[in-house]
Amino acid sequence: MKLGRVGLWSADFDLQPMKKAQEAIAQVEEMGFGTVWVPEAVLREPFASTSLLLSATKNMVLATGIASLHARTAQTMQAGWKTVTEAFPDRFLLGIGVSHAPMVDGVHKGNYDKPYSTMVSYLDAMDSGIFFSPAPSTAPQRVLAALGPKMLKLAAERGLGAHPYFVPVEHTAFARKTMGAGAVLAPEQAVVFETDPDKARAIARTHMNTYTRLPNYVNNLLRFGFTADEIVKQEDRVVDAIVAWGSTENIVARIKSHFDAGADHVCVQVLTANTGTLPMKEWQELADATRSL
Repeated sequence: MKLGRVGLWSADFDLQPMKKAQEAIAQVEEMGFGTVWVPEAVLREPFASTSLLLSATKNMVLATGIASLHARTAQTMQAGWKTVTEAFPDRFLLGIGVSHAPMVDGVHKGNYDKPYSTMVSYLDAMDSGIFFSPAPSTAPQRVLAALGPKMLKLAAERGLGAHPYFVPVEHTAFARKTMGAGAVLAPEQAVVFETDPDKARAIARTHMNTYTRLPNYVNNLLRFGFTADEIVKQEDRVVDAIVAWGSTENIVARIKSHFDAGADHVCVQVLTANTGTLPMKEWQELADATRSL
Protein backbone atom coordinates (compact mmCIF):
# COMPACT_ATOMS: atom_id res chain seq x y z
CA MET A 1 0.00 0.00 0.00
CA LYS A 2 1.55 3.29 -1.13
CA LEU A 3 0.63 5.95 1.42
CA GLY A 4 3.28 8.41 0.30
CA ARG A 5 5.28 10.49 2.74
CA VAL A 6 2.81 13.33 3.30
CA GLY A 7 -0.95 12.92 3.23
CA LEU A 8 -3.95 15.01 4.22
CA TRP A 9 -6.16 14.57 7.26
CA SER A 10 -9.44 16.41 6.80
CA ALA A 11 -13.02 16.56 7.99
CA ASP A 12 -13.74 19.17 5.34
CA PHE A 13 -14.85 16.63 2.75
CA ASP A 14 -17.56 15.46 5.13
CA LEU A 15 -18.85 19.03 5.42
CA GLN A 16 -19.55 19.34 1.69
CA PRO A 17 -22.28 17.80 -0.45
CA MET A 18 -20.84 14.52 -1.69
CA LYS A 19 -20.66 15.63 -5.32
CA LYS A 20 -18.55 18.63 -4.32
CA ALA A 21 -16.41 16.44 -2.06
CA GLN A 22 -15.77 14.03 -4.94
CA GLU A 23 -14.76 16.87 -7.25
CA ALA A 24 -12.44 18.24 -4.59
CA ILE A 25 -10.71 14.98 -3.79
CA ALA A 26 -10.04 14.41 -7.48
CA GLN A 27 -8.26 17.77 -7.48
CA VAL A 28 -6.34 16.80 -4.34
CA GLU A 29 -5.13 13.67 -6.10
CA GLU A 30 -3.94 15.82 -9.00
CA MET A 31 -1.97 17.91 -6.49
CA GLY A 32 0.07 14.80 -5.77
CA PHE A 33 -1.22 13.60 -2.41
CA GLY A 34 -1.25 9.82 -2.17
CA THR A 35 -3.44 9.44 0.91
CA VAL A 36 -6.35 11.29 2.51
CA TRP A 37 -7.53 10.48 6.04
CA VAL A 38 -11.16 11.11 6.97
CA PRO A 39 -12.75 10.97 10.44
CA GLU A 40 -15.94 9.45 11.78
CA ALA A 41 -17.18 10.94 15.08
CA VAL A 42 -20.51 12.60 14.21
CA LEU A 43 -19.79 13.07 10.51
CA ARG A 44 -20.40 10.68 7.60
CA GLU A 45 -20.32 6.92 8.02
CA PRO A 46 -16.72 6.19 6.97
CA PHE A 47 -17.16 3.05 4.85
CA ALA A 48 -19.78 4.76 2.71
CA SER A 49 -17.80 8.00 2.60
CA THR A 50 -14.47 6.45 1.67
CA SER A 51 -16.08 4.30 -1.02
CA LEU A 52 -17.67 7.32 -2.65
CA LEU A 53 -14.44 9.31 -2.45
CA LEU A 54 -12.37 6.42 -3.79
CA SER A 55 -14.72 6.16 -6.76
CA ALA A 56 -13.81 9.73 -7.68
CA THR A 57 -10.05 9.04 -7.68
CA LYS A 58 -7.71 6.80 -9.62
CA ASN A 59 -4.85 5.70 -7.37
CA MET A 60 -5.30 7.50 -4.05
CA VAL A 61 -5.53 5.68 -0.71
CA LEU A 62 -8.40 6.61 1.61
CA ALA A 63 -7.86 5.97 5.31
CA THR A 64 -10.17 6.24 8.30
CA GLY A 65 -8.88 8.30 11.18
CA ILE A 66 -10.64 6.73 12.93
CA ALA A 67 -13.54 4.31 12.66
CA SER A 68 -14.81 3.72 16.19
CA LEU A 69 -15.18 0.14 17.35
CA HIS A 70 -18.10 1.32 19.49
CA ALA A 71 -20.02 2.40 16.38
CA ARG A 72 -20.38 -1.12 14.95
CA THR A 73 -19.87 -4.75 15.84
CA ALA A 74 -16.61 -6.47 14.97
CA GLN A 75 -18.51 -8.57 12.43
CA THR A 76 -19.80 -5.44 10.70
CA MET A 77 -16.40 -3.72 10.87
CA GLN A 78 -14.60 -6.61 9.19
CA ALA A 79 -17.31 -6.91 6.54
CA GLY A 80 -17.03 -3.21 5.68
CA TRP A 81 -13.23 -3.45 5.68
CA LYS A 82 -13.23 -6.34 3.25
CA THR A 83 -15.99 -4.88 1.08
CA VAL A 84 -14.13 -1.62 0.41
CA THR A 85 -10.79 -3.43 0.01
CA GLU A 86 -12.30 -5.81 -2.55
CA ALA A 87 -13.71 -2.90 -4.55
CA PHE A 88 -10.51 -0.83 -4.32
CA PRO A 89 -7.49 -3.14 -3.90
CA ASP A 90 -4.58 -1.61 -1.95
CA ARG A 91 -6.44 1.71 -1.69
CA PHE A 92 -8.29 1.48 1.61
CA LEU A 93 -6.61 1.65 5.01
CA LEU A 94 -8.83 1.02 8.02
CA GLY A 95 -7.92 3.02 11.09
CA ILE A 96 -9.67 1.64 14.19
CA GLY A 97 -9.91 3.27 17.59
CA VAL A 98 -11.65 2.98 20.94
CA SER A 99 -12.76 6.63 20.72
CA HIS A 100 -13.39 8.59 23.94
CA ALA A 101 -15.69 8.20 26.90
CA PRO A 102 -17.91 11.25 26.13
CA MET A 103 -18.48 10.01 22.58
CA VAL A 104 -19.02 6.36 23.53
CA ASP A 105 -21.23 7.00 26.55
CA GLY A 106 -23.02 10.06 25.21
CA VAL A 107 -23.43 9.49 21.48
CA HIS A 108 -23.26 5.72 21.04
CA LYS A 109 -24.94 5.00 24.40
CA GLY A 110 -22.26 2.41 25.03
CA ASN A 111 -19.84 1.73 27.85
CA TYR A 112 -16.31 3.10 27.67
CA ASP A 113 -14.43 0.67 29.89
CA LYS A 114 -11.05 -1.06 29.69
CA PRO A 115 -10.10 0.30 26.24
CA TYR A 116 -7.08 -1.95 25.75
CA SER A 117 -8.89 -5.17 26.62
CA THR A 118 -11.84 -4.03 24.52
CA MET A 119 -9.57 -3.51 21.53
CA VAL A 120 -7.90 -6.91 21.90
CA SER A 121 -11.24 -8.71 22.09
CA TYR A 122 -12.59 -6.69 19.18
CA LEU A 123 -9.63 -7.52 16.93
CA ASP A 124 -10.00 -11.18 17.83
CA ALA A 125 -13.67 -11.05 16.85
CA MET A 126 -12.85 -9.21 13.61
CA ASP A 127 -10.25 -11.77 12.63
CA SER A 128 -12.67 -14.65 13.19
CA GLY A 129 -15.56 -12.89 11.44
CA ILE A 130 -17.67 -14.48 8.72
CA PHE A 131 -17.62 -13.05 5.19
CA PHE A 132 -19.36 -14.92 2.37
CA SER A 133 -18.97 -12.23 -0.32
CA PRO A 134 -16.09 -12.24 -2.81
CA ALA A 135 -12.82 -11.90 -0.93
CA PRO A 136 -10.44 -8.99 -1.59
CA SER A 137 -7.65 -9.71 -4.03
CA THR A 138 -5.21 -7.91 -1.74
CA ALA A 139 -4.87 -8.30 2.02
CA PRO A 140 -7.01 -5.83 3.99
CA GLN A 141 -4.79 -3.46 5.98
CA ARG A 142 -5.45 -1.69 9.28
CA VAL A 143 -3.80 0.63 11.77
CA LEU A 144 -4.84 1.42 15.32
CA ALA A 145 -5.38 4.82 16.89
CA ALA A 146 -2.76 4.56 19.63
CA LEU A 147 -1.20 6.89 22.18
CA GLY A 148 0.01 4.87 25.18
CA PRO A 149 2.63 2.11 25.16
CA LYS A 150 0.26 -0.86 25.42
CA MET A 151 -1.90 0.26 22.50
CA LEU A 152 1.17 1.18 20.45
CA LYS A 153 2.63 -2.30 20.94
CA LEU A 154 -0.71 -3.83 20.02
CA ALA A 155 -0.82 -1.70 16.86
CA ALA A 156 2.52 -3.13 15.79
CA GLU A 157 1.44 -6.69 16.57
CA ARG A 158 -2.08 -6.70 15.12
CA GLY A 159 -1.87 -4.37 12.12
CA LEU A 160 0.41 -2.27 9.97
CA GLY A 161 1.07 0.10 12.84
CA ALA A 162 -0.32 3.20 14.52
CA HIS A 163 -2.11 6.44 13.70
CA PRO A 164 -1.53 8.80 16.65
CA TYR A 165 -3.64 11.98 16.65
CA PHE A 166 -3.14 15.30 18.46
CA VAL A 167 0.45 14.58 19.43
CA PRO A 168 3.69 16.54 19.73
CA VAL A 169 6.82 15.44 17.89
CA GLU A 170 8.13 13.90 21.12
CA HIS A 171 5.34 11.36 20.93
CA THR A 172 6.48 10.27 17.48
CA ALA A 173 9.92 9.42 18.86
CA PHE A 174 8.30 7.62 21.79
CA ALA A 175 5.97 5.67 19.48
CA ARG A 176 8.81 4.60 17.20
CA LYS A 177 10.87 3.36 20.14
CA THR A 178 7.86 1.56 21.59
CA MET A 179 6.74 -0.16 18.38
CA GLY A 180 10.12 -0.94 16.91
CA ALA A 181 11.43 -0.46 13.41
CA GLY A 182 8.98 -2.56 11.41
CA ALA A 183 5.62 -0.94 12.15
CA VAL A 184 4.10 1.90 10.15
CA LEU A 185 3.89 5.15 12.13
CA ALA A 186 1.51 7.75 10.70
CA PRO A 187 0.99 10.70 13.09
CA GLU A 188 -1.41 13.54 12.41
CA GLN A 189 -0.03 17.09 12.41
CA ALA A 190 -2.28 20.16 12.43
CA VAL A 191 -0.97 23.28 10.70
CA VAL A 192 -2.01 26.90 10.13
CA PHE A 193 -0.67 28.90 7.19
CA GLU A 194 -0.61 32.19 9.12
CA THR A 195 2.44 34.17 10.22
CA ASP A 196 0.67 36.47 12.70
CA PRO A 197 1.08 34.74 16.10
CA ASP A 198 -2.22 35.94 17.55
CA LYS A 199 -4.26 34.98 14.50
CA ALA A 200 -2.51 31.63 14.10
CA ARG A 201 -2.93 30.66 17.73
CA ALA A 202 -6.57 31.76 17.73
CA ILE A 203 -7.27 29.36 14.86
CA ALA A 204 -5.29 26.65 16.63
CA ARG A 205 -7.17 27.11 19.93
CA THR A 206 -10.54 26.86 18.19
CA HIS A 207 -9.41 23.51 16.82
CA MET A 208 -7.99 22.37 20.16
CA ASN A 209 -11.05 23.21 22.27
CA THR A 210 -12.63 19.80 21.83
CA TYR A 211 -9.47 17.77 22.32
CA THR A 212 -8.17 19.45 25.46
CA ARG A 213 -11.36 18.32 27.21
CA LEU A 214 -10.83 14.65 26.35
CA PRO A 215 -8.93 12.65 29.01
CA ASN A 216 -7.05 10.45 26.54
CA TYR A 217 -5.39 13.44 24.89
CA VAL A 218 -4.84 15.31 28.15
CA ASN A 219 -3.18 12.29 29.76
CA ASN A 220 -0.95 11.85 26.74
CA LEU A 221 0.23 15.45 26.93
CA LEU A 222 0.88 15.04 30.66
CA ARG A 223 3.12 12.12 29.75
CA PHE A 224 5.33 14.50 27.78
CA GLY A 225 5.79 17.13 30.46
CA PHE A 226 2.90 19.50 29.95
CA THR A 227 0.93 20.48 33.04
CA ALA A 228 -2.81 20.09 33.47
CA ASP A 229 -3.14 23.83 34.01
CA GLU A 230 -1.41 24.84 30.79
CA ILE A 231 -3.36 22.23 28.82
CA VAL A 232 -6.71 23.50 30.12
CA LYS A 233 -5.69 27.12 29.51
CA GLN A 234 -4.22 26.20 26.13
CA GLU A 235 -1.09 28.18 26.84
CA ASP A 236 1.25 29.01 23.98
CA ARG A 237 3.65 26.15 24.73
CA VAL A 238 0.90 23.57 24.31
CA VAL A 239 -0.59 25.25 21.25
CA ASP A 240 2.76 25.46 19.53
CA ALA A 241 3.56 21.81 20.28
CA ILE A 242 0.31 20.56 18.77
CA VAL A 243 -0.27 23.00 15.89
CA ALA A 244 2.52 24.14 13.58
CA TRP A 245 1.97 27.64 12.23
CA GLY A 246 3.79 30.37 10.38
CA SER A 247 5.57 30.35 7.06
CA THR A 248 5.51 27.41 4.70
CA GLU A 249 9.11 26.76 5.68
CA ASN A 250 8.16 26.54 9.38
CA ILE A 251 5.36 24.12 8.61
CA VAL A 252 7.56 21.91 6.44
CA ALA A 253 10.20 21.91 9.19
CA ARG A 254 7.63 20.56 11.67
CA ILE A 255 6.57 17.82 9.27
CA LYS A 256 10.21 16.92 8.71
CA SER A 257 10.76 16.74 12.47
CA HIS A 258 8.21 13.90 12.62
CA PHE A 259 10.15 12.04 9.95
CA ASP A 260 13.38 12.64 11.84
CA ALA A 261 11.67 11.22 14.95
CA GLY A 262 10.69 8.03 13.14
CA ALA A 263 7.43 8.64 11.26
CA ASP A 264 6.85 6.86 7.96
CA HIS A 265 3.90 9.00 6.88
CA VAL A 266 2.59 12.31 8.24
CA CYS A 267 -1.06 13.20 7.70
CA VAL A 268 -1.37 16.97 7.75
CA GLN A 269 -4.56 18.70 8.87
CA VAL A 270 -4.75 22.24 7.48
CA LEU A 271 -6.70 24.59 9.76
CA THR A 272 -8.15 27.92 8.63
CA ALA A 273 -10.40 30.59 10.09
CA ASN A 274 -13.14 29.47 7.69
CA THR A 275 -14.13 26.17 9.28
CA GLY A 276 -15.90 23.83 6.89
CA THR A 277 -14.51 25.30 3.69
CA LEU A 278 -12.08 23.40 1.51
CA PRO A 279 -8.60 24.99 1.86
CA MET A 280 -7.58 24.22 -1.71
CA LYS A 281 -4.99 27.02 -1.84
CA GLU A 282 -3.26 25.82 1.32
CA TRP A 283 -3.42 22.18 0.21
CA GLN A 284 -1.73 23.09 -3.06
CA GLU A 285 0.92 25.06 -1.21
CA LEU A 286 1.53 22.11 1.09
CA ALA A 287 1.75 19.69 -1.83
CA ASP A 288 4.29 21.86 -3.63
CA ALA A 289 6.39 22.39 -0.51
CA THR A 290 6.58 18.74 0.58
CA ARG A 291 7.31 16.94 -2.68
CA SER A 292 10.97 16.41 -1.74
CA LEU A 293 10.37 15.07 1.78
